[in-house]
Amino acid sequence: MTVGVLAICLEAVMGVGVSIFFLTLGAILKFAIEPDVFGQSVHMDIIGVIFMIVGGVGVVLSIVLAPKRGRTSDDRLMHRENNPPEI
Repeated sequence: MTVGVLAICLEAVMGVGVSIFFLTLGAILKFAIEPDVFGQSVHMDIIGVIFMIVGGVGVVLSIVLAPKRGRTSDDRLMHRENNPPEI
């Protein structure tokens, strides 16, 4: 999978709202919870950093790809004429 295809897939799944949710969840896991709350096998601070990276990438991709997404709707506009049928 190329980077462009991956970027389009992430942009389609993650909007700005979901990205902000991941940033917030990552910050809570990194800064508000003790790292060893689940023992030594699960590092919540590392999981928080991963969520913050995913959220940041999602925000950047949503902002970068938003103008491209808005332009495609203009391309699909169809021209209709209001001609009544002849009797």
